[in-house]
Amino acid sequence: MTPDGLHATAGPPNRPAMSESEWKLAAEDRAVLVRIAEALERLAPPHAVASADFGDADAFAWRGAEDRLIAVPDTRALDLDLLLGIEAQKAQLLANTIAFADGRPANNALLWGARGTGKSSLVKSVHAHVNRGRADPLVLVEVHRDEIVRLPELLDRMRLSPRRFLLFCDDLSFDAGESQYKSLKALLEGGVEGRPDNVLFYATSNRRHLLSRSMIENEEAAAINPRDAVDEKVSLSDRFGLWIGFHAVDQDAYLAMVRSYVAHFGLALDEERVRTMALQWAAARGARSGRVAWQFVQHLRSQAA
Repeated sequence: MTPDGLHATAGPPNRPAMSESEWKLAAEDRAVLVRIAEALERLAPPHAVASADFGDADAFAWRGAEDRLIAVPDTRALDLDLLLGIEAQKAQLLANTIAFADGRPANNALLWGARGTGKSSLVKSVHAHVNRGRADPLVLVEVHRDEIVRLPELLDRMRLSPRRFLLFCDDLSFDAGESQYKSLKALLEGGVEGRPDNVLFYATSNRRHLLSRSMIENEEAAAINPRDAVDEKVSLSDRFGLWIGFHAVDQDAYLAMVRSYVAHFGLALDEERVRTMALQWAAARGARSGRVAWQFVQHLRSQAA
């Protein structure tokens, strides 16, 4: 009750009294603000996930933009014996990796060649094979091509670790206008700090020199000394001491892969029928490779389930 005997709606201290309609409007405004705040919270990025430690696993994925490692408990590596048609390649990479794991000199490796021929599968399988029964297992860290410019931050961590690392970049190549290859050159050998002794770099690529032909030709055309420009580009692949080539397989090798996978999964199927279907599968895809053989056998498994 006011001094003049009139009723008034109570309001905040030291502020004018509000009518019932004003209080109703204020409540509606508050409700709208709450809904806006909740919507913004849903749109906001999740809280940053802590980076894994090198002791958490034997394989990781590096997220350079977020400066963190993601532990990978299972790389789905195939047994080395299942990778057929690349016996020489297996022997080379396995020997190099064992030497590195044992603390002996080893080379950075570039696995280049046709798609689906087992390049990335071989890296993962060799890593798993070398670690089997080893007291100090190697750590496999996969890095995306776009994260190469952030690698110095990762190398700083690795340099301080007692573990030994295989730094792995799958499907590495560079096109016109990209300059990450310069950072990679410094990482491999040319920088002041260079690659730590406990780090080895493995990469796969469809290109032997990692750079597109048009990129090399454009640099050659624009350079004062064309030969120097080409040499500077090609010098990237020269930083890999071990070049391992992979090539398309013939029909016999392809069918041997199919038979091996069929036996591995214990599929009781008519051999001649599997052969006919496997050839039809390869013809439909226009290629014969380990990847095509694997996909065909996955198809057989799905039909047998």
